[in-house]
Amino acid sequence: MKHLHPIMLAGTGSDVGKSVIAAALCRIFKQDGYRPAPFKAQNMALNSFATPDGLEIGRAQAVQAEAAGIPCHTDMNPLLLKPQSDHTSQVVLHGRPIGNKNAYDYWRRGQSDIDYRREVCDAFDRLASRYNPIVMEGAGSISEINLRDTDLVNLPMARHARADVVLVGDIDRGGVFASVYGSIALQSPQDRSLIKGIIINKFRGDMRLFDEGRKMLEDICGIPVLGVIPYYKDIYIEEEDSVALAQKSMQAQRGKVNVAVIMLRHLSNYTDFDALERDPRVHLFYTNNTEDIKKADIIVLPGTKSTLHDLYELRRNGCAQAIVRAHREGATVMGICGGYQMMGIEVLDPDHVEGDIERLPGLGLLPTTTTMSGSKQTRQVTCQFGTGYEIHQGTTLTVGDAQASPLLHLDDGRDDGYIVDDKCMGTYVHGVLDNAPFVDFLLEPFKDKITEGDKPFNYAAFKEEQYDKLAAHVRQHVDMEHIYKILTDHD
Repeated sequence: MKHLHPIMLAGTGSDVGKSVIAAALCRIFKQDGYRPAPFKAQNMALNSFATPDGLEIGRAQAVQAEAAGIPCHTDMNPLLLKPQSDHTSQVVLHGRPIGNKNAYDYWRRGQSDIDYRREVCDAFDRLASRYNPIVMEGAGSISEINLRDTDLVNLPMARHARADVVLVGDIDRGGVFASVYGSIALQSPQDRSLIKGIIINKFRGDMRLFDEGRKMLEDICGIPVLGVIPYYKDIYIEEEDSVALAQKSMQAQRGKVNVAVIMLRHLSNYTDFDALERDPRVHLFYTNNTEDIKKADIIVLPGTKSTLHDLYELRRNGCAQAIVRAHREGATVMGICGGYQMMGIEVLDPDHVEGDIERLPGLGLLPTTTTMSGSKQTRQVTCQFGTGYEIHQGTTLTVGDAQASPLLHLDDGRDDGYIVDDKCMGTYVHGVLDNAPFVDFLLEPFKDKITEGDKPFNYAAFKEEQYDKLAAHVRQHVDMEHIYKILTDHD
């Protein structure tokens, strides 16, 4: 195959669709015989994933790698920031946490002995030596000129990679002419020359109505519009940003097994529930409303980046008491990662790993206690139900004379989690709900509510189908021939 220049999807702002279009291009290049790989120098997200070698990257790059048909690797996302508050983030470099940073100190980087720019550039170079092409993703808006000197992920990264940049604008939020033109106009002449095309995303209505707008945009920007991608509702790609939760169901529904995922302030890895959300036997909804918790057959306490703070909030808003009461009245309660920690007798943080709270009583549903620690466990795992991954801090042990009662038996010889019975359990393994055998086990107590003929959901096959649908959608509305010409047209 021809060697293609790297391509960067840059944005006029956050949530304009860069991640999903990058996944589409990864799939398209794979379909066309290339061996693409995704890359995002720096990502900020709570929704992360464990690589095959037990390291941590942003979920979006893991999804893009899956679309490309390759294993994910930390070189695809060498720098990950996991927000812990409005002002601090955990910094994960090459898949390993290196500490918590104040936002101002991080962006100024005056006190760090780590050359982050060198680290991300080296990661790109390693990746580019193994794959062709590299599908790069920028972050947020490329026009944050106040951060230009410290920017690692947008145009400075494109310069290092000698990438062709395609600017993505979201027409659904309005102001697309100003945002596209302004984003280009605010670049230096050198960076402006890297922008080779524009994609308008999330268009609603009759595409012909934008024909004149497309030409006007090309005239004022001097850059071709490579495509106008219609908004879609029938393609499902795992999302990374928590803004997607706003589109989720928030109430129980009759005639299904109702699964309530407790809405936590620091909820992480909510893609744990994507497979269950598609299962025809289930209605899954997110809530922190005590009345809706009463209506659930199954209550899931999800992962969180701040177990103690979210546990404190559950006690304050009455959800903790509502969950315990619902379980007493017959509901299943399951915890994943931080949710599993909350289900025990207590959670301890003597070294202030998470913050100022040193101890809180848990929900008391499991005979366990958790002590937070600075070290983080990240690994992919296989158990009797299928596969998953761990990303957690803290050690959970049984208390008193309670006997070990693991929920999962892992292939590496370890046991995981705790199960009281088929209606009370917890695990550290994210992704366990992607496995149909485990979902069948979880739904077994409620089989009388399941309509005959509803079948278990094959999530792996579903995801492959969605990547192909996404690729077809983008091919139909983006000039791929022009993109190939851009990526091969110059040295």
